Amino acid sequence: MTSSVENMESETSNQPVVRSVAYQSNHGAGQVEDYQVIQAIRRGETPNPTVHPEVLEAESVIDIEGFNLWYTETQAIHNVSMKVPRGAVTALIGPSGCGKSTLLRSINRMNDLVEGVRVEGSICLNDSPIYAPSVDVISLRKRLGMVFQKPNPFPMSIFENVVYPLRIDGEKRKSVLEEACEKSLRAAAIWDEVKDRLKKSALGLSGGQQQRICIARAIVADPEVLLLDEPCSALDPVATLKIEELISQISERYTVLIVTHNMQQAARVSDYTSFMYLGRIVEYGPTAKLFQTPSLIETEHYVSGRFG
Repeated sequence: MTSSVENMESETSNQPVVRSVAYQSNHGAGQVEDYQVIQAIRRGETPNPTVHPEVLEAESVIDIEGFNLWYTETQAIHNVSMKVPRGAVTALIGPSGCGKSTLLRSINRMNDLVEGVRVEGSICLNDSPIYAPSVDVISLRKRLGMVFQKPNPFPMSIFENVVYPLRIDGEKRKSVLEEACEKSLRAAAIWDEVKDRLKKSALGLSGGQQQRICIARAIVADPEVLLLDEPCSALDPVATLKIEELISQISERYTVLIVTHNMQQAARVSDYTSFMYLGRIVEYGPTAKLFQTPSLIETEHYVSGRFG
């Protein structure tokens, strides 16, 4: 078996290993002992991630360097360094508990709300360090749209749901709010479904419609990045397809970082994919390469459902 894994014992710094050589033989079903990277992680080590050169060459909007996070004494994120390319969809995949959502929520500092959390390292949004002492967290969150696993519309009208971020920012002009609402609902591909009932409660919509309202609310203030934390996990297949189509459309205007457990979804909607395991990045590169010709046997077997 030809492998791109070598000298794992020495790869414990936070510098990514750039590899472009994929495994050349049939890996078969795979045994635990074949997973050199996963075994090292299970021993508590933090091997360098395999990062494809296309990621390093892309212009980035988010830069994460040597980032660590603890919940009291339990470390959840281990020395993560990654660039999120501008104007693209990047997916975070990995087994439950691997740190995907924790990393995503670290970008808008939602983990600050959890007692006992502490961090080391840096995350920069358009070259601005988000954990600098001078950063106003509320202002930071205005620069980032966030959509959660379950739709969470507010108990108010569709219109007021969408324009809420503008209202709390002090916008009162009716014409501005109406224009922004229609623009966002059109961008969220739900304008035609709700244009005649904007004054009715958003709680009366279906789950898929509610999630698109939440996306419209997340983009109404024109964020620099849209963060999606498993946005389809509570939706049926039809609603999921609509959200995926929407992600493809809005990625033309926004950088999107999405957490998903669905391998097919990651393959369909993302341009880049980062495979995580126990708080570490294992392999990161263009989605097509990770799903078709990954450098690591662990990645190949995870995306094909043979472990995880």
